Amino acid sequence: MNMDDKTYKKYVEKRATKSNLPSDCAKAFLVGGLICIIGQGLFDLYSALGMTEENVKSLVPSSLIFLAALLTALNVFDNIAKFAGAGTLVPITGFSNAVVSPAIDTKAEGFILGVGAKIFTVAGPVILYGTLASVIYGVILYIVRLF
Repeated sequence: MNMDDKTYKKYVEKRATKSNLPSDCAKAFLVGGLICIIGQGLFDLYSALGMTEENVKSLVPSSLIFLAALLTALNVFDNIAKFAGAGTLVPITGFSNAVVSPAIDTKAEGFILGVGAKIFTVAGPVILYGTLASVIYGVILYIVRLF
């Protein structure tokens, strides 16, 4: 079935679910804020346990990554993400989910051709373009500082 652009656009608009932008933004804000509150709570907890600030700064993101990976493995993170939308994608927890999800989905294919080959299918472009952007920024900053 061949459709022209206008027909396809009408078809997509009819089939696409309409989102409630204010509600979606509020949910993302609340859940993203809750993730940040959990991070601050972990920071305070580790500090209260007498750990150095340098260790605490390493433990907090590591703990959030672990919790997101665990919730992904338990199939809980996806339900939170469906509710919160971008509220779970922006913090480090979204990146953890983006790495763990393909690993879980492809584990039946084996560790080499499944997990090993496809673990970064979602997170890979983020890593690639994030690294590329930081290199470009670094070069521009270097050139600007020469003058």
